[in-house]
Amino acid sequence: MGRTDRAAFRAWIRANHPDAGGDPEVFAAELHRRRHGRAAGGASGRASGGVTVVRRRRGPRGAVQRWLERRRRRRARKLN
Repeated sequence: MGRTDRAAFRAWIRANHPDAGGDPEVFAAELHRRRHGRAAGGASGRASGGVTVVRRRRGPRGAVQRWLERRRRRRARKLN
């Protein structure tokens, strides 16, 4: 979701929220439509794969592993 898309969505929320006098059914239907990838233009702004859980090692070994991963990513970014 781009910066202008996000600003437009937030403006829509402020204008149509039930606490601000908007219709609760319309508000809920629009949120459902946006969350389930049927936004205007056909793009939802999110990947359609669901949630990915990554388990990380804790403690000193995990800290070293995370440091090495960050280092590897930084080096790959510099090469591109």
